[in-house]
Amino acid sequence: MATICVHALVTGRVQGVWFRQSTLEEAERAGLVGWVRNLPDGSVEVMLQGEDKAVHHVEAWLGQGPELATVADVQSEAVDLSEDLVAFNII
Repeated sequence: MATICVHALVTGRVQGVWFRQSTLEEAERAGLVGWVRNLPDGSVEVMLQGEDKAVHHVEAWLGQGPELATVADVQSEAVDLSEDLVAFNII
């Protein structure tokens, strides 16, 4: 399987609803590395890296998010692999 890296921006009601923690848990279950963080405009930014099938699974999950979230949109793009990513973190 190929290793890929995806950068995503999630908008909607995605802050204050356990979105970052739930993303961390989903990513760790999938064996991914990367990070998730809140942005000042109310969106959530995510970097996912790992096996392509696992990355696409979590990328699709971002479109739903945790139970209390209301995701309006997910914009994602493939980016270069990062050697700096060794775990999945909330930053």
